[in-house]
Amino acid sequence: MASALLANVLYSTGFVLEKRALAALPALSTRQPARVVGHLLSSPLWLGGSLALAAGFAAQLAVYRTLPLAAAQGIFVSGLVLLLLLSSLVLGERTSGRERQSIVAILVALVLVVASLRGEDARTVARTAPPATLLLIAVPSLAAGLLLYRSAERRARRRHRLPTAGVPYGVAVGLLYGVSSLAIKGVSGLLTTHDVPAAAGQLFRSPYPYLLLFTGATGLVLSQTALQRCRASVIVPVCTTVTCVFTVVCGTVAFGEPLPADPLRLALRLGGTAVAVTVLLALPRHDTPQPPNPVPTTRT
Repeated sequence: MASALLANVLYSTGFVLEKRALAALPALSTRQPARVVGHLLSSPLWLGGSLALAAGFAAQLAVYRTLPLAAAQGIFVSGLVLLLLLSSLVLGERTSGRERQSIVAILVALVLVVASLRGEDARTVARTAPPATLLLIAVPSLAAGLLLYRSAERRARRRHRLPTAGVPYGVAVGLLYGVSSLAIKGVSGLLTTHDVPAAAGQLFRSPYPYLLLFTGATGLVLSQTALQRCRASVIVPVCTTVTCVFTVVCGTVAFGEPLPADPLRLALRLGGTAVAVTVLLALPRHDTPQPPNPVPTTRT
């Protein structure tokens, strides 16, 4: 629990620092990934945010070794409250009434998921997943995320189009990070201080480090480009919710962690997931354009 709460603080702080840094950088483009990375590495503030995220990643590894996937994700998403507070205080972002209602509904959905974590089945912590099952889930999910991001990019380049609120970007990046979460879970299960050479060989024979490498490099360019264009108070909750739902649903299948045996707890788990997905589908896809500032007139 302490590691999970620490991860929440680190992730929220890291995202806010990166968003502040991105505002001062030139416009990023996914068509020039090397330039994106160069601009990011030139910003001390962005490097500070990325270090906070890296520390959050280390705390996440500790959580996955001691908690089931569903329990861990439920705690991680509670960090949205801190993120929204920081985005308002530090970034000056304001969410609409409909967006605030949607975020509250997301938190309620995740409370339902956490409430389903009772009984012996909720304490079962799986260590590894069959590689074939993992890849059968990961490869189509990565393809879907990349295609969705590309589609959002095409729509954003059209003339006279309303500015995007970031929902498609958040869903796309959330799918990538969902696969990354499964890989982190697998890595955490193989880490050990006993017989380190054998453990390292087993790790590099598994798909986990290669999925982490791909999702880390791709997610860096896509997420930072999207975060520069859209409000953190929208894109991060959407991304986090997609990552959570994906990890709970697909991780339960891939790692074989059991669903609740009690019908009430099963209904809470499935109901919370359904509410979260429904809210994502109902979120507004565009920001309301701000009216232009009136031009002062002078009397002669």
